[in-house]
Amino acid sequence: MVELKNVSKSFANVQAVKNISFTARAGEIFGLLGPNGAGKSTTIRMMLGIYLPDSGAIYFNGKPLEEKDKNRIGYLPEERGLYKQMKVNDVLLYLAGLKGRKRKEVQPRIDYLLAELNLLDWKERKVQELSKGMSQKIQFVSTIAHDPEIVFLDEPFSGLDPVSADQLLNLILTLKKEGKTVILSTHIMDQAERLC
Repeated sequence: MVELKNVSKSFANVQAVKNISFTARAGEIFGLLGPNGAGKSTTIRMMLGIYLPDSGAIYFNGKPLEEKDKNRIGYLPEERGLYKQMKVNDVLLYLAGLKGRKRKEVQPRIDYLLAELNLLDWKERKVQELSKGMSQKIQFVSTIAHDPEIVFLDEPFSGLDPVSADQLLNLILTLKKEGKTVILSTHIMDQAERLC
């Protein structure tokens, strides 16, 4: 569970987030809906501890975020980035390893996720060989490969074709069924209505 209480953040003379409060529970997809520049990404970055709020409080399961909690979190940022010279499987294993997961425990999940996204045949190819949409799906896999309890998705459907978007949507709904807390940032009302 993630809870925000009266959280605000400003940058110079710009009020990015003003007095926001909400609770996102386990087994729920909570939507942050608004136009570009509304403060959705800033709110996510505060929840992750990347930015500190100017005021208010943020709690994970009733406590402030601690360093040890970060391995239980998956984050798909709006700005994507993968190691282009690495093979897809190697980069996924590396990123899961940064979250404390060993190859033997995470490889079956990686294979399952790649198969769900029709990318299993690409796992031994270099990231630079992937299309933009394929790279985005790999970035999504990297976000959830370590089986996090809480998942932050910042504009996850950006640039995806309708078939790929539906594949991603189905995996997000699976996360909900698994009891994960999912916080989804989007400016597209249709996605929010289908998921949240």
